[in-house]
Amino acid sequence: QLQLVESGGGLVQPGGSLRLSCAASGSTLDDYAIGWFRQAPGKEREGVACLVVRDGSTYYDDSVKDRFTISRDNAKNMVYLQMNSVRPEDTGRYYCGANKFRLCVLSDAQVNDWWGQGIQVTVSS
Repeated sequence: QLQLVESGGGLVQPGGSLRLSCAASGSTLDDYAIGWFRQAPGKEREGVACLVVRDGSTYYDDSVKDRFTISRDNAKNMVYLQMNSVRPEDTGRYYCGANKFRLCVLSDAQVNDWWGQGIQVTVSS
């Protein structure tokens, strides 16, 4: 059974950088698609970046393109989200989610069957 644990969140100033980590256990990620989603208070969970592990394909929401980068470390069974030039609207609770369909569907969080507990990112001066 796949388990996901996020880390690396916190408070960051606008324009700053932050790296989120998602540690996977219970299974290797080779057959999964794994994505980062965020949820602000009162809003639905939205996808920001996704990676199909087997072929390395990546997908980004337009709001984070050219600022965020999703990457993986196969040896450590980890997935990262490098967040640069962050904005106040990037504030939210960030979750990593995975599915075995190898589907990256940023518009539909329900495609994922496994989720971490989430971690808070606050962008504020």
